[in-house]
Amino acid sequence: MTYADYLAAEEASETKHGFLRGEVFAMAGTTFEHALIASNLLRAIGDRLAGPCVVVGSDARVRIVETERATYPDLMIVCGPRQAASDDRHATVNPTVLVEVLSESTERDDRGEKFAHYRQLPSLREYVLVSQKEARVEVFTRDSAEAREWRFAEATAGGSVRLHSVDVTVSLEDVYRGVAFAAG
Repeated sequence: MTYADYLAAEEASETKHGFLRGEVFAMAGTTFEHALIASNLLRAIGDRLAGPCVVVGSDARVRIVETERATYPDLMIVCGPRQAASDDRHATVNPTVLVEVLSESTERDDRGEKFAHYRQLPSLREYVLVSQKEARVEVFTRDSAEAREWRFAEATAGGSVRLHSVDVTVSLEDVYRGVAFAAG
């Protein structure tokens, strides 16, 4: 399928789909806990953002032109003027921070291939993975588009997560407010 065909189908669809090199795949629904964590993060980050940065939820599409992928991260922070893809006015090509709430069905892709695609975005400074099994948030940070090395930081229960690129700190208590972890 061409990207133009994908966009036409996406406009007519009631569900979201990802795109990868001509293949289209349905985006799975989420658990209540997944949605609650994403909502908590959206609120907490949005309340703390300053300057030219905005945070949006999972209805916003990101486009990685270099690797022919389009997908819907759980959260996206864009700083400065938003840039739309030349072939998709609804897709953003310049996120500063991308956040994925991990699930059984997406964790492998979120940690692996999807992160490899996201790393091709010159604007991306931080990639955040949020567990829904336990209070744990992982942050991968790079200083510039040219930086080949990503630093890793992890926050666990009682701690806080720091997003250096947007000067925001959020406690894990706020991230996981109202979340009941499954026993075991």
